Amino acid sequence: MLRCQRSIGCSRRIPAIHPNDRAAATEEIIARYEELMHRMAGSHAPEFLEIAVTMPQAKLLYLLGAAGDLHMSELVGRLGVSLSTVSGLVDRVVEAGLASRHDDPSDRRQVVVGLTTAGTDFIDRFRELNARQMRELLDLLDDHELEGARATLAALARAGDLLAARSDTAATPAPGVPSPARKDPA
Repeated sequence: MLRCQRSIGCSRRIPAIHPNDRAAATEEIIARYEELMHRMAGSHAPEFLEIAVTMPQAKLLYLLGAAGDLHMSELVGRLGVSLSTVSGLVDRVVEAGLASRHDDPSDRRQVVVGLTTAGTDFIDRFRELNARQMRELLDLLDDHELEGARATLAALARAGDLLAARSDTAATPAPGVPSPARKDPA
């Protein structure tokens, strides 16, 4: 059975994936994605080697870049780690000048963490690195492939929205039930 690919119109028909073949197709896509990321890693390795933050610290910075200023308790929940782990991460990025922390004016018992200008520049530098690499890849595609890439990313964005909606529903613990925390190395 063939079906139209929505974003390209009906000029190109794509065979439907049999339900039994979905898992294999998914694994093939993941393998190709990992292969692509491995190839691309070599082209920007020098820029990544300049970075003096650990992966958990980078995760914290990306979260602050996406969400804005957050209370320590929100960081614990969103990162899924303990308060002591978050405190250590925050200490190190504050010492590096990438983030700042201050008391919440509405509740002085709460500490708020946010990016500094240097932290925002750090995040922007890597976003631009990723965007530059993506532009280089997309420039090598023909028009049909470029349209296919656009359709694929739109489909993944829709799936991401569905996954986020599920996560929001599942992440809301019942009243009085603490959410589990894991400990990541700093």
